Amino acid sequence: MTTERKLGIAMLGIGVGGTEMLPAFEQMETLELIAGADMNPLTRERFTARYEAKAYESIETLCEDKEVEAIWISTPNRFHAEHAIYAMEHGKHVIVEKPMALNLEQAQAMIDTSKRTGQILIAGHTRSFIPPFRKMYNIIQSGDLGAVKSINFWAYTDWLLRPRVAEELDMAQGGGLVMRQGPHQIDTVRLLGGGMIKNVRGFVGDWMPERPIPGYYSATFDFANGAIATATHNGYGYFTLGDVNGPAAGRASVESLVEIRKAMRDGTRDEDAAKQDLRIGGDTEIKQFEAAKVEGPSRGNFGHQITREVGDRTGLNDTGDPGTIIVTCERGDMRIGSNGVLIYSDNGVREVTGESDVDARGEIHEMYEAVINNAPVYHSGEWGMATAEAIFGMVESSQTGKVVHLTHQVPVHPDYDAELRVVDL
Repeated sequence: MTTERKLGIAMLGIGVGGTEMLPAFEQMETLELIAGADMNPLTRERFTARYEAKAYESIETLCEDKEVEAIWISTPNRFHAEHAIYAMEHGKHVIVEKPMALNLEQAQAMIDTSKRTGQILIAGHTRSFIPPFRKMYNIIQSGDLGAVKSINFWAYTDWLLRPRVAEELDMAQGGGLVMRQGPHQIDTVRLLGGGMIKNVRGFVGDWMPERPIPGYYSATFDFANGAIATATHNGYGYFTLGDVNGPAAGRASVESLVEIRKAMRDGTRDEDAAKQDLRIGGDTEIKQFEAAKVEGPSRGNFGHQITREVGDRTGLNDTGDPGTIIVTCERGDMRIGSNGVLIYSDNGVREVTGESDVDARGEIHEMYEAVINNAPVYHSGEWGMATAEAIFGMVESSQTGKVVHLTHQVPVHPDYDAELRVVDL
């Protein structure tokens, strides 16, 4: 990567998701955090107090700032298409949060705007960017284990029990587990499977009265290359993978989740206060921010794993909310270990890691290289649209009971992560 100059970037929508990204913006040497924009005056006040950056009330005033070259769009999901289109039409490159859009028509309009204006559009904040999955992809591409045959990806989390505002509980506005967490798993299985899903058979579950929104999904995807993938996420928070990896503490502990469910059922939970605690300047957010300063911009590399010695294969280490994954190839299997990727082959078991110039915040790397060095964009609007189509297909299949055939899929770019080097631990 050639660092010729910094890229002026801004954050539109400084909510919980946006706040998670901001430490990386400040720490990465390729970026200059110019500004943030949010409707909430308290959020703007806390943003300017923490970062040496400007704060705006709207996308209109943000886009008037000539120092801003690219905008990370982290507004509520129903605004993703509208805001991405507006920003590109006003001369800004865009990284848009997941889900990219609420329907294929919106996604296509975003792609068309990018082509018409010449502004770069990247589908961002999906877990396919993080090192463990990129290492698995590199191993598949090497051919050492033969062709990929199956991908099994499952998550058990407390996602539905976390504090939510009304729009997060409305699928019409892009809320719920399927729209908000599905992109993490589906984007990853598309990467590992080569990108080209032929069809999907899915089931979406909604069975918690206190949360009238789907909190479960399971789907099977058939790929053009013959591979098959399953993706499952249960967000109801009874069993979590933390109980296998090592019991979670604090708010994610079994005991804490029991109390949260009780408070939800008897109406005593202060959800607004709990949500504010996660926003910039909240007690929990401050702790996360301090941790991010120590861990650096690669935060999220291996989720909430238990640190173990190299060679210790206990537990089912995962990557946080997306969960744990097992990839089967013709001559071996792979899963995530506590330090890297565990490879099970004819030669036994070995653990590998990867060396790469691409940070865990790969979206920003792609944007920088595309703007400054005219490099290709791997997670383009078309790639994001293909992931969104798979999500919509999963929901349609659940509603109709039929297999849904997909028509907007795109393959993985042939140069994707070519510089990543896999090394033994």
